[in-house]
Amino acid sequence: MTHKLTRTGPELTRRGLLQLAGAGAVLLGAAGCGTAGRAETGGATFVYGRSADATSLDPMNQTDSESYAVIHQIFDSLLRYAPDGTLLPALAAAVPAPENDGRQYTFELREDVRFHDGTPLDAEAVVFNFRRWRESDHPYHRGGGPQSSKFAYYKNLFGGFDDKSVISGVEAVGSHAVRFTLREPYGPFLPTLAGAQFGIASPTAIRQDVDGFWERPVGTGPFTLASWEHGSKITLRRNESWWGKRPTGPGRPVDTVVLTPMPDSTARVAALVGGGLDAVNGIVPQDADAIRDTSGFTVVQHPQECFSYFAMNTRRAPFQNPLVRKAIAHAIDLPTIVEHFFGERAEVAGAPLYGISAFVDRSIQPHPHDPDLARKLLAEAGLPDGFRTSLWYMSTARPYLPDGKGVAQVAQANLADVGITAELVTYELATYSERTGKGLHDIAIYGGTTIGVDSYFPLNYWYASASATPESSSNLSFYQNSQVDALLAEARVTTDPEEQRALYANVQRIVHDEVPVLPIAYVSPPVALRSSVAGFGTNIAMDDLDALSR
Repeated sequence: MTHKLTRTGPELTRRGLLQLAGAGAVLLGAAGCGTAGRAETGGATFVYGRSADATSLDPMNQTDSESYAVIHQIFDSLLRYAPDGTLLPALAAAVPAPENDGRQYTFELREDVRFHDGTPLDAEAVVFNFRRWRESDHPYHRGGGPQSSKFAYYKNLFGGFDDKSVISGVEAVGSHAVRFTLREPYGPFLPTLAGAQFGIASPTAIRQDVDGFWERPVGTGPFTLASWEHGSKITLRRNESWWGKRPTGPGRPVDTVVLTPMPDSTARVAALVGGGLDAVNGIVPQDADAIRDTSGFTVVQHPQECFSYFAMNTRRAPFQNPLVRKAIAHAIDLPTIVEHFFGERAEVAGAPLYGISAFVDRSIQPHPHDPDLARKLLAEAGLPDGFRTSLWYMSTARPYLPDGKGVAQVAQANLADVGITAELVTYELATYSERTGKGLHDIAIYGGTTIGVDSYFPLNYWYASASATPESSSNLSFYQNSQVDALLAEARVTTDPEEQRALYANVQRIVHDEVPVLPIAYVSPPVALRSSVAGFGTNIAMDDLDALSR
């Protein structure tokens, strides 16, 4: 049977984009933004339309991508990522080598760095930040605002606080040298520190107002926070004394960045073509193609930082049976779904991991679309007539899932072809996350945006038995495999890259063969911007704005 594919939202053409131009100024005015290109200070301004506002600008007390992207502009970490995932020094003068069989690392810090409040970045400042994060009884182990994650990144990435932390000690061994001591070798240690959540904050600012720091952050990054009108805009000013200043392109350097939340994708596009915005993110692939074909605009792509998948709840019948899961994998037409709903720059995923991950196994091929094989597997599982189930999808567009309803509808039709009747279910995003975390779904479409190229964290987060918790599981298939757990435990304490590669490859192959999740796509999210803007850089889970000019 052939199914006609239809998008569940409006699809723009070049003519449609031009027709939106008149509406753009009205929409932008309603959003409360100024005109692109004008700065109150007399310099150039860059106005960026995003899908949502930030929730907290305290680096370790947030977990959402919009906050993360702003934090990247205000803070620096000890290390950073190049767009291709290469590990580079940032506040550290060099990437350190492991010492004491991988149990110690010594970071030499740059000596010319100051926080935005004028206080110096030194070893004691780094020690203060890590002790604040690690020690539950630290006087400043709090803050983050009303949506604080309570230092969740530190807990998840380093195993917990206090004696549970992989980091057993951090000390100044000179005015600009810091030594970390680990309880055991930890393979992901260096790439973990490159994430924006490990942005080093001014101890002076935290001591002055730890509870208000989340909306008045002070870091060392390329921009300072000028103002935050919650729900309306965040205004950043160029930090002229930034240690890492990069040369700007032709035209006037941008000294003011305005980040504007506009939840509706069509409204963002209208504001872009209408002249009120300089760039927008969170657009669907077909609209990105229309913008790309329109004079005066360009589209850039992030790395393959997003990954989407179908999670099959192995706690529920009949998904305990791997034959059933394999049948579903062969029933769903992934190439058609990816081509239609993710765009030509997305790739059908084979390995159950982010496409940009350092140890993703590209030799793993996607499960081929084969309805006859799916029917055969169902018969072997004792279900020759199929069964009834539910298929959950996200109602909110995400970078890893631009059109959840459209994907679900095609998958529903594919499943019907082999005798599986799937009822479509959706909720608003917060409720969807809560209910899937409790395992109330049969099959759920989900995904994520990586915070780096480390492979341990996502594999452990999605597939380890310990991650299948009853109330807020990150392992949405509730998959449990003792061999996978043992391989991940070994990879965690291995610092040799080739040994890591082999261990992570084994994990990916086991998950691929047992199919607790069916990978959908490796996604490179698009950003549309005016051609007059130069120096815009896409990086992992964020944008590099320090070299902007227009």
